Amino acid sequence: MPYTPVVGTLGYLLSPDGRRVLLVHRTREGDEHAGKWNGLGGKLEAGEDVYTCLCRELREEAGITVTSARLRGTISWPGFGAGGEDWLGFVFVVDAWEGTPPESNDDGPLAWHDLDALGDLPMWEGDRAWLPLVFGDGPAFHGVMPYVDGRPAGWSYTVAG
Repeated sequence: MPYTPVVGTLGYLLSPDGRRVLLVHRTREGDEHAGKWNGLGGKLEAGEDVYTCLCRELREEAGITVTSARLRGTISWPGFGAGGEDWLGFVFVVDAWEGTPPESNDDGPLAWHDLDALGDLPMWEGDRAWLPLVFGDGPAFHGVMPYVDGRPAGWSYTVAG
């Protein structure tokens, strides 16, 4: 059976001093992410490359213009979606940007969080496994995290380089 995932981007916007990250607290009713803190991003549209998608999503969700971003990794999430859809995410750290993020967007409030305190936030259980790779100094990673019944059923990754 061919793998035909929903393709998306996930961006982690760093503060100018590099010690904090902007996250959204998903509070929209009916949102499968409700109650969780998450990076910003969304689905790739037809005719877009992943970098263009990232820039568009951060412009829409945070009102900013990306001026520098690094691809930190890719993650395949088989079975992640509400209906068991497979997802493939391109995960970026946004190092430089222009504009002023609002206090909230359609998904919920936006807030800056210290990188060393991310583990204290309510988030997807699986995020705790790969977020250290996003904010580390190592090479890009490429992982697979299957989901069963809304929970991660495994985690494996390789690094490039």
